[in-house]
Amino acid sequence: VIGLYVGIATVGVFILWYTHGSFMGIDLSQDGHTLVTLSQLHSWGDCHSWTNFTATPFSAGGKMVSFSDPCDYFTTGKVKAMTLSLSVLVAIEMFNSLNALSEENSLFTMPPWINPWLLVAMTVSFGLHFLILYVPFLTDVFGIVPLSFNEWKLVLLVSAPVLAIDEVLKFIGRRRRRRLIKRKQKSV
Repeated sequence: VIGLYVGIATVGVFILWYTHGSFMGIDLSQDGHTLVTLSQLHSWGDCHSWTNFTATPFSAGGKMVSFSDPCDYFTTGKVKAMTLSLSVLVAIEMFNSLNALSEENSLFTMPPWINPWLLVAMTVSFGLHFLILYVPFLTDVFGIVPLSFNEWKLVLLVSAPVLAIDEVLKFIGRRRRRRLIKRKQKSV
């Protein structure tokens, strides 16, 4: 279930950036990128046959991403969408590490600070991710761009549900175990 959500979230944020100017109150249009329909995104390879398609340059970390051919918006222009997907993946994995504190217990009963080394590891991991996002040389090496504050809000909004999903799975698991124990006790 978690793996399915990881896939949906990473692909979903990619699609969101291309198709929505805002999402749940988060303004994503500040960079000036062109919005396309889901159908256009799905058939981006046919871009040259579209009449009157234009892609406006957009800002990414103080730089402008522009295109001599509007159809390049779906190849070189996908750098922001790819960065969002990567950042969602990193955030989900960090949140999921919190879920791994206990196979059965909720984060409400076993808080993250019970394992300070995990919090250190998460801080280092996020720090390294920020390093590749905000050091110009590294953004070029990794082919990504810095994200704005609103884009980070989107990353966290899309990533955080992994915590709730695992809490629900743990709750179901605890209920099942209790039922099994009761059945075994009745049969004895």
